[in-house]
Amino acid sequence: MIDSGRQVQPGQLRPMLATAGDLPPDDRGWAYEMKWDGVRAVALVADGEVRLWSRTGRDITSSYPELAPLGSAVAADRAVLDGEIVAFAGGQWPSFEALQQRINVSHPAQIARLATQIPVSYLAFDLLCVDGRPLLDAPYSQRRSLLDGLGLSGRYWQTPPSFTDVPGRELLALSRQQGLEGVVAKRLTSRYDPGKRSPAWRKIKVVLRQEAVVGGWKPGEGGRAGQIGSLLIGVQGPGGLAYAGHVGTGFTQPALAMLGERLAPLRRDASPFAAAPVPPEHARAAVWAEPELVIEVAFGGWTSAGVMRAASYKGLRNDKDPDEVVRET
Repeated sequence: MIDSGRQVQPGQLRPMLATAGDLPPDDRGWAYEMKWDGVRAVALVADGEVRLWSRTGRDITSSYPELAPLGSAVAADRAVLDGEIVAFAGGQWPSFEALQQRINVSHPAQIARLATQIPVSYLAFDLLCVDGRPLLDAPYSQRRSLLDGLGLSGRYWQTPPSFTDVPGRELLALSRQQGLEGVVAKRLTSRYDPGKRSPAWRKIKVVLRQEAVVGGWKPGEGGRAGQIGSLLIGVQGPGGLAYAGHVGTGFTQPALAMLGERLAPLRRDASPFAAAPVPPEHARAAVWAEPELVIEVAFGGWTSAGVMRAASYKGLRNDKDPDEVVRET
């Protein structure tokens, strides 16, 4: 991630991750940010151009042409940013459902059309390198101060606020009021640890959301005959993929069609759930799949058996590695 010239290599860098938890008992020494409902992206701005990489290191620059002018909007010759790609969809707050229409598109003509219909924004919340100066070892407070000095304020990009003078409980209440996921607390003295899930960053959720790996599906009946009825999902555990429930609601017709196309070539003969068995009533008619797709779900809580209650589909996560999906809430 850093070469011999001490330059951060963004295409090889994996973003630092937050640990799920509670608000710090004392606000002193912490900054708070809103938890944005989008997809993580590392951005390299250099020579007037911008390149974007997903959390898994995939180059996603061509997927978001409206972000190209960001390359000339940064007050630096070269900068590596960490942030979130979101879709506001005409509202004040991001909509992950709207963003779903952008992250699964690869045809150039369709990308160009959607870029005008559902434009995205890049929310930069960290600075990892600027003008040849690596900042991974610098404290968060210093990185944020330098980030604020880059002047990122445009139609499709901004630096959202980092709060050090507002109590975390007030921001969490605002997040709940606006229907956001929650807040992220970051230690002012913390360094940037690429690829690590660090306790120096805490995500505090007001809505239970969780990534899950798709290990199969149950065929639909009635109005869903010939389609997916529900997805069988799991999370990684010490013994491998553990069954964590099934998802049968929250799908649009385009989402069902897209998931059917993505899952069809992943069919396999045996269940991929090695760590916890699928209940017979769900396994009986199941069609198993290689555990390669990651989705995001909202749910009502965990049962004592480690199954999500009332899980609802929220979207496909192309930016998440199935091997890294663990129980967070």
